[in-house]
Amino acid sequence: MTLSNPSNLSDLPGSGNEQFKPALKTRYRWDRIFELLTWLATLISLVVLVTLLFDVLSDGLSSIDLDFIKNPPSRKAERAGLWPALMGTVWLLGITAAFAFPIGVGSGIFLEEFAPDNWFTRAIEINVGNLAAVPSIVYGLLGLTVFVDILRPITGGTSVLAGGLTLALLILPIIIVSTREALRAVPSSLRQGGFALGATRWQVIRELVFAQSLPGILTGTILALSRAIGETAPILVVGAAGYIAFAPPLSLEGLQSDFTALPIQVYVWISRAQKSFEPIAAGGILVLLVVLLLMNTTAILLRNKFQNQKL
Repeated sequence: MTLSNPSNLSDLPGSGNEQFKPALKTRYRWDRIFELLTWLATLISLVVLVTLLFDVLSDGLSSIDLDFIKNPPSRKAERAGLWPALMGTVWLLGITAAFAFPIGVGSGIFLEEFAPDNWFTRAIEINVGNLAAVPSIVYGLLGLTVFVDILRPITGGTSVLAGGLTLALLILPIIIVSTREALRAVPSSLRQGGFALGATRWQVIRELVFAQSLPGILTGTILALSRAIGETAPILVVGAAGYIAFAPPLSLEGLQSDFTALPIQVYVWISRAQKSFEPIAAGGILVLLVVLLLMNTTAILLRNKFQNQKL
């Protein structure tokens, strides 16, 4: 039997509109309800976000100037700045990326491309996934034990190096998971083509698979760093200072220097009883948001750059 209009249920053999119309009406009704709920959830999120941004902008935009950026903290709000906290955040990000990126990407490549499928590998995969959801304060306690106490001769105790290594542990599972997902997105035909040309497994992974998965790996890494930049609990546990008048020097000696970070500086200003510190705390939040936006923009630009490149 040839149907003139397949979408017309009355043309189906042995079926009538009376049998299917009630079910279709119910399904369409639930579809519309679900669509309205999703739009409502999105609208509520946007309203909350715009409200928070407007509140922070109205309070902190007037306090941001060159002196606010380059001055050290002060007990007087009109002279307070965030230069040590800003440089401490830059130090933390540099150390975190230097340790977490090669270890995380290398671990992800090994688990996805080289590791045998046995109980040991599966146990590692399960634990890596679980570690990505561990509260950050647990990593702070681990960093306090390992990097501050055990490795004190190397890290210098409560130093920016200890803080950066702790944050590297925090985002390491996220980078491993994102690396594996990016590698899985590469078509298997690309690997088979490389093998057919006589390339070794390492050559195929290095020249073909890794090049194709690099945009996703970089995006996941920078998003993980974006999480690390806003963490306060881990670096507080490893000894970040609530008040520091100098930034870590740009040398090897700076690795063992005392430090603070933007989230901690904002928390210190917010916790003060004087109302005059509220505008500069909002200004610190805006600076932190700008750093986050720059990092996310970098991730998008890198992803687009490598996606447009030809093999």
